[in-house]
Amino acid sequence: MAILFKTTISENSAFETIERSLSGAYQYDGYLHVVSDAGETALSWGPAMHAEEFKAEVSQILRQTWDAARFWVIYERREDRRDPKGTDIRNAAFRLTRGYSGVIVVTLSLLGKRDSANDLELVFVCFEQDFHRRNFRVRYEGKPIPDQD
Repeated sequence: MAILFKTTISENSAFETIERSLSGAYQYDGYLHVVSDAGETALSWGPAMHAEEFKAEVSQILRQTWDAARFWVIYERREDRRDPKGTDIRNAAFRLTRGYSGVIVVTLSLLGKRDSANDLELVFVCFEQDFHRRNFRVRYEGKPIPDQD
């Protein structure tokens, strides 16, 4: 399946949605994955971890990402649109941004424990330079990106 970078949401909308999801009564399993030239970091919402603790860790990682790369494009992935898997979008974003310096790709998944009706999956593509973000959007948004096999 080709990857298509198409459904962007604003930073404010992303943070409001994260806040609403993590502050509500709905039960989630959560995963955060960060990949950059420095390596990979993964955070999962363990069974003993409270929502506030997971939210604090996610906030800290996103703050660190902002400090390193302030120009973001955020894509929302949804199952009802039959979007490619979040991991596939993340991997494609990282592969396509290898020509840009200091890119960080973050995926956040909040998956409902009972059903998928309130799932939240976001892919943050974060750049050090605004012109890299603009170039990425012009080159790849709305255009099919073939799988790399």
